[in-house]
Amino acid sequence: MLTRHQANIRGRDFFVGDIHGQYRLLQEVLQGVAFSKSEDRLFCVGDLIDRGGDSLDCLKLVFMPWFHAVRGNHEELASNALREGEGSSAWALWMINGGGWVVESGVGETRRVLQAALRHLPLAREVTVKGKRIGMVHAEPPTDWSRIEEADPRALVWERSRIQRGDETPVADVDAVVVGHTIVERPLTLGNVHYIDTGAFCTGRLTLVDARELLR
Repeated sequence: MLTRHQANIRGRDFFVGDIHGQYRLLQEVLQGVAFSKSEDRLFCVGDLIDRGGDSLDCLKLVFMPWFHAVRGNHEELASNALREGEGSSAWALWMINGGGWVVESGVGETRRVLQAALRHLPLAREVTVKGKRIGMVHAEPPTDWSRIEEADPRALVWERSRIQRGDETPVADVDAVVVGHTIVERPLTLGNVHYIDTGAFCTGRLTLVDARELLR
């Protein structure tokens, strides 16, 4: 459910929005901040795959020691589809939502990589930055971060009620929370919740934020 990360004493921490198979775009934004894979860490809000042709390469990022993501709804769509198989309703739903890349990547290879990757994709992460705590889930955090391990897994991966309401109530017991899932024109903050999915697959804008900026 939750993976905690102690402070990075060697380098910087960054958060990045939904990647959706945009591997080359990710490399460009990392180059733009002179990202060091030996010292810096990158935290991704999930949805590494679908709607982009380099989805398999993006999924393999979870095996890199500098990359840390949470599970998104597209990882769940793919997992359900690959479990139930071609011809199932789960497979059709995945195809409608951008899973067509599996044809080129190969069903067998994709299944193998995804099954291994899911072990590196908890539903939530918590990062200590400058003595403060930043939480991360894909879609919607609970109202109280201290109850994150009791939260509804579906809400963490799929829900949008907070942003739909424009709810500015801060999440209790945490300094900031970073989420993706809902495309916003530009990064949006409601209370202490930061929405950073700027629709890389359709806009070409992949948001990368220095963790220290979230605490200002």
